[in-house]
Amino acid sequence: MTEGAAERIAELAAAAGSTIAVAESLTSGKIAAALGAAPDAGQWFRGGVVAYSPEVKRSVLDMPDVPVVSRPAAEALAANVRKLLGASYSVAVTGVGGPEPSDGEEPGTVWFATASETAVTACRAEFDGEPEEVLEQTVRFALSCLLDRLTADR
Repeated sequence: MTEGAAERIAELAAAAGSTIAVAESLTSGKIAAALGAAPDAGQWFRGGVVAYSPEVKRSVLDMPDVPVVSRPAAEALAANVRKLLGASYSVAVTGVGGPEPSDGEEPGTVWFATASETAVTACRAEFDGEPEEVLEQTVRFALSCLLDRLTADR
């Protein structure tokens, strides 16, 4: 699933002359790896920031002093990584992989955000399973969010 979504993102980005950036927390670079493996990534994939620590989220991606697993955090990560890396679009994820709760949220709780020049959108998802399964579902959902955003802006 991730390979097909990444390939479709590559097609849409290349066709529109758009560029993509990512900000990742719990996925630790897995979204960037999926996009970087897609066709012609060097032409449209600007890169990503893996900001696992709240201090890095705040200092590098200018996340406000809000809970790390929240809509405002995800929106700030998406908007600011897009600007930082000079991309047309971005996707960001922040959440709790588990097995323990974190930041007052249960394992499997993830916030996603996409950003473009004109808008930032966010949504929350809750995934079941072991931490590895939560990460896999998070990567798939993030690519789906990004694909939806690119498709809607066509």
